[in-house]
Amino acid sequence: MSPDDTPRAPRGRALIIDADACPVVREALACARRARVPVVIVGNTTQNLARHIRRDDPRDAGHARGGSADRPGFWVDIVEVPIGADSADFAIVELLEAGDVVVTQDIGLASMALGRGAEAIGVRGRVYTRATIDMDLFIRHEEKKVRRAGGRTRGPAVFTAEDRERFVRNLAQLLR
Repeated sequence: MSPDDTPRAPRGRALIIDADACPVVREALACARRARVPVVIVGNTTQNLARHIRRDDPRDAGHARGGSADRPGFWVDIVEVPIGADSADFAIVELLEAGDVVVTQDIGLASMALGRGAEAIGVRGRVYTRATIDMDLFIRHEEKKVRRAGGRTRGPAVFTAEDRERFVRNLAQLLR
């Protein structure tokens, strides 16, 4: 049996950040520090994810991947994944436990998180719910069909300070 095959003990509630193109990593870390919730930052190897971590932040490398440390409160782990479509998403789904909170711009990942008993929040502060995720996925699918047929859909609005504030407010509420 390899170390990857050993069952991992539940780590308790964690904040998992889909760091691929995420504009609110620093804010998410600040919320987790205040709430004393562990964080796992997941992104591809080109991103220098460690730049988001302060020197005084406790690290718990390997914990998210089944390490034996039992560190209550805030700590940070980084999971680097290869460049490729959805590699961060698949890594996040593998790490997810019920009760975790996932920060993502990806509606598909948000849906998988909700299906596993976790919570999901978008980078603009929208909290995804089981009541609305099916409609979100349907809209995404319909827009994709329009684009495949050569049509155009409206892109995302400019990311604003209000989006950032809404994100911080709603994430702080989820982490309580």
